[in-house]
Parts: sequence; C-alpha cells; structure tokens
Amino acid sequence: MPELRYDVNLSILFTELPSLQRPAAAAAAGFDAVELWWPFPEPSPPDRQLDALHRALDDAGTQLVALNFDAGDMAAGDRGLLSRPGTSARFRENIDVVVGFAAATGCTTLNALYGNREAAGGAAQRELAVENLVLAAQAAAQVGATVVIEALNAIENPGYPITSSDEAIQLVDHLRFSHGMDNVAFLADLYHLARMGEPVEKLVETRSASFGHVQLADTPGRGQPGTGDLDVPDLLERLAASGYAGWVGLEYRPVGPSADSFEWLPRHLRAARGRVR
Repeated sequence: MPELRYDVNLSILFTELPSLQRPAAAAAAGFDAVELWWPFPEPSPPDRQLDALHRALDDAGTQLVALNFDAGDMAAGDRGLLSRPGTSARFRENIDVVVGFAAATGCTTLNALYGNREAAGGAAQRELAVENLVLAAQAAAQVGATVVIEALNAIENPGYPITSSDEAIQLVDHLRFSHGMDNVAFLADLYHLARMGEPVEKLVETRSASFGHVQLADTPGRGQPGTGDLDVPDLLERLAASGYAGWVGLEYRPVGPSADSFEWLPRHLRAARGRVR
C-alpha cells in the first residue's frame, strides 16, 4: 500500500460513538488526521459547542484536515445550500463560522456542496452558486484555506447537478480564470465518480493536478476497501505515482464496527506525522 496521507471522516465512521468521542477512537485506531461534514444542525452554533469539538480534536491529538460548510439537512435530502435562493443566506451566515473554526484548528480544506437543482433554477441558480463560492473562497483565502467542489453520483443524489469530474473541474476553472479565485480545487470522491461509471484509474493518472482533496470508499456499497468492486490497492498506487500530495479521506460506511474496518491499511501507514512524502 502506498504511503499517501490518510484521514478518517468522523461523520460516517465511528458513528456508533457520540461525536465528541470519535477523534479519540480514530487516534486509537492509529490515525492522527480526521475530517468532518458540518457537525451542527445550525449554521452558527454556540461558541461552547465549537470549543468542545476543538478540545476533543486536541485532546485526541488529531488534526482536522477537511471540513464541510453547512450543507443543510443531509438526512432529509439536502446536498448543499449555496446555489439555492431560499438557503443562500444560511450559507453566507455559515462562511465566517467555518473559516474561523478552520483558522483555530489549522484546517485548510473546506468542502462547499453545491445544492440540489430547483425546477426554475437554471442559469440564475448557477449565477448564485458562483457568487457564493467567490465569497467563500475570499474568506478562506484569509486563513490559507482552499475551497473544494465535489461531484456526487446521480443514483443516490438525483437532484444534485454536478455529477462528473468534468462538470466539477469546469466550475473550478471558471472560478479560477474568470473570478481570480486561485484557492479553489476539485474534490475527487472516487466512490461517487466510480458509481457514475468514470474510469477513476485514468482520472487519478491524468487529472490529479486539479485535486484539492480525495475521498475513498468501495463500490457499489460504499463500504471499506475490499468489500466491493474497486481495485483499491492499484488505484492508490496510481494516485501516489501521479504525485498527488494531499489527503485521502476515508469516507465509507464500515461493514461491522468502525475500528475493525481498517485491516486493509497497515497501521504504520495510518498516521501521517513523522513520515516524509
């Protein structure tokens, strides 16, 4: 297994534990880096809740390396706020909170889910999305963070309009070249892309320069590597050979207890600190 840098997504792994106990569980499994979907039900939670999460990360010795902006009620089907007129204000309220927490924790990757399409959205929805992504990227730049844009699969997310690497990278390029946002990149979620039939092995070989972050799960069940159809060792070898130097977020639903789902990754490769790329 190649010596890439791996982190654990605590919003989908270790969910058998209360949220503030999950960083310590990840550390006990050998990881020193974690990522999160927005972990609060509101865009501006009380400071005491942000402080409690920060303490849990610090006490466990884990580094937060990626964090989602508020994406709405994910369980109810929301997939982001920034492109929808009815939720745009909520997204904007969340920007400074996320960026402030990123600055406090040293997190440098912020994921902005686009939001489901609306029946009468069209070009106006795209225009609003670009406007809000520019605001997010400008704020993130102040703390040295990058905003990443993700493609989701249409099978599980039928209302989400960005479902291919080309669509996501085109939006990234538009923000970079038409709006001067250099701190915007593509989040390559290999699970979602593979479910859409993309040749992910070729993608990591040819497009990794556009990756700001990578996420990984096996297909089609979104379990840990070895539970599905992806040749994960080969895929990771190709990613490492491409020169990708970012993080690989483990964003899968474990088959069984979370702590038992990492056997595919040797323990000495789980912690990034002390290893030289």
